[in-house]
Amino acid sequence: MTFLETILEETLQIFKKEGIEANTEDDLIRKLDIRKHTYNEMFSGKADLVMQTVLFDIESQKELQAAFLAKANNPVEEIMMLLQDGLDNLQNTNPLFILDVQQKYPEVWQVCLNHFSTHSYFQISDIINKGILQALFRRDINLQLVTKIILEQLTMILNPVIFPPDRYSLEEVFRSVYLYYIRGICTDTGGKMAEAFFAKLNS
Repeated sequence: MTFLETILEETLQIFKKEGIEANTEDDLIRKLDIRKHTYNEMFSGKADLVMQTVLFDIESQKELQAAFLAKANNPVEEIMMLLQDGLDNLQNTNPLFILDVQQKYPEVWQVCLNHFSTHSYFQISDIINKGILQALFRRDINLQLVTKIILEQLTMILNPVIFPPDRYSLEEVFRSVYLYYIRGICTDTGGKMAEAFFAKLNS
């Protein structure tokens, strides 16, 4: 890991724990234990720091997902692993981080949305298509529509107007929306695999 990647990883952990706006640039420089001129050489300002940190997080997530998806036994496990990874991320992230990105850094939030609509879209679509061919997901589902719904549900979950984080647990909303939906698109065989996955998680 390069020095810049180390700084971005440390920054990401601060953001996930405290939110973005909880710290000024000077606060972050102090917590990162770097000199101001070093910070200025790497980042043009706080918005640039946020952008680079989120891009780093996206790339890290891609690598992590590729690694655990390679260990899945079937497409049902793949989709469940992706959703579980999303749930784990929410559980380990202060809702202020997401709110700050949405409200204070619209260009960064647009990068996140673009990631969902490109990489995440094709990733989910490919998995569901494999599951249909293996008779684990129902053949009568509309692949493009189901993929779109899964992604739009994510946007809905992260919308603080629909689910204010001070009133709703994001991870509980996530679980309620997705786990039942995935069961609904499974065949009987796929549903049993999903149930086995849930049972293993709760054991």
